[in-house]
Amino acid sequence: MKEFIIATNNAHKVAEIERILSPLGFTAVTAKQRGFDLGDVVEDGDTFRANAYIKAKHAFDLCHAPVIADDSGLCVDALGGRPGVYSARYGGHDASPLVKISLLLDELKDVPDRERTAHFSCAVCCILDEDTVIEVEGRCEGVIARELSGDGGFGYDPVFVVDGRSFASLSAEEKDKYSHRGNALRNLRDALKAYSFK
Repeated sequence: MKEFIIATNNAHKVAEIERILSPLGFTAVTAKQRGFDLGDVVEDGDTFRANAYIKAKHAFDLCHAPVIADDSGLCVDALGGRPGVYSARYGGHDASPLVKISLLLDELKDVPDRERTAHFSCAVCCILDEDTVIEVEGRCEGVIARELSGDGGFGYDPVFVVDGRSFASLSAEEKDKYSHRGNALRNLRDALKAYSFK
């Protein structure tokens, strides 16, 4: 069994990662499931890639086992790429997803539909051992809706629309086909094929 510790306590992320990597025989567990407390990690990188590495390195140094970490966010063209790396902290550290979405929609209220383009970006860092670091990225283009739709997903999914449907309206399998994290993890899956595992 090939196991990766996922450097997050977000159950949605763990499930997405396992769905995409399981065909290669990989399993995903949280550090907590293996008895480690990752604590708070200062994500002070100015790119998704930098933050993914910070989280992966912290987890690897603590757990001494293969780890995967990701950093992702929403980049809105009309807002100059914001919220970007600050997506999780948009509106404040303790802001709920609904508060963040409300703030986003308020900022875009006067932006015409044709200019509401955006993309989700995801960077994944996988550390296999002291000498092996794999970094990949994925992206998904879409637009920001004027109101929420769908009751699935998490984060900004209810207002991020691809092919006429919000991420929150898609099944998990449908979302994997489109999503930034799905694209990044498929790139990781391809990269991992070059390595042998015990």
